Amino acid sequence: MPVIDIRDLRFAWDDGPALLDIAEYSVLPGERVFLRGPSGSGKSTLLGLIAGVLEPQAGKVEVLGHDMTQLSGPKRDALRADRLGVIFQMFNLVPYLSLVQNVTLPCRFSSARRKAAGGGDGMTREAERLLSRLGLSDPKMLERPVTELSVGQQQRVAVARALIGGPDIVIADEPTSALDAEARDRFIELLNEEAARSGSALLFVSHDGSLAGHFDRSVDLKEINRAKGGV
Repeated sequence: MPVIDIRDLRFAWDDGPALLDIAEYSVLPGERVFLRGPSGSGKSTLLGLIAGVLEPQAGKVEVLGHDMTQLSGPKRDALRADRLGVIFQMFNLVPYLSLVQNVTLPCRFSSARRKAAGGGDGMTREAERLLSRLGLSDPKMLERPVTELSVGQQQRVAVARALIGGPDIVIADEPTSALDAEARDRFIELLNEEAARSGSALLFVSHDGSLAGHFDRSVDLKEINRAKGGV
């Protein structure tokens, strides 16, 4: 059974032309999928629909057996907090919190993620482990506010936050945009390893088609999107 199953999805902003018109698209449990598309093609919008922060005009977006179009806002929020790890394009880190506090934030909102991460001191150790895996191991750095980090370092904090607690699905929106080629490839390897470690499906979105070889399957958004408004 797919962890993401989209059928007859249609989305447009306000009264504009359709940005997304997708007959079907799915992701299987534990699968690592690369979704490519140029800027403005609707990639981030599709991720927003899957995460339940946007609602389509028509169709079904089923995530982990739940039709997001039929859930109330609070229930979508609860599902996202418990079972999805989202790496936002703009990071959405909390500026006055330290690295570790930002990473453990999902555990503050979800008892399921907190338990899976070891709770209490356990989730702090797990946050430190993930940050170390991503090249952020300096103890002095871990207690700094994230505003003191470079863009690339902030990006890695956002990834560690998405991974903590082993969510069923990790959704990544252009997470390598601030990295050079060598750091980018190593970063994707680590992301894949950590997703596999927890059995998470990974949906990785980027405009850079050269990254496709790192994943089980690659899909070009234009191949599944019948709308012309996002091209």
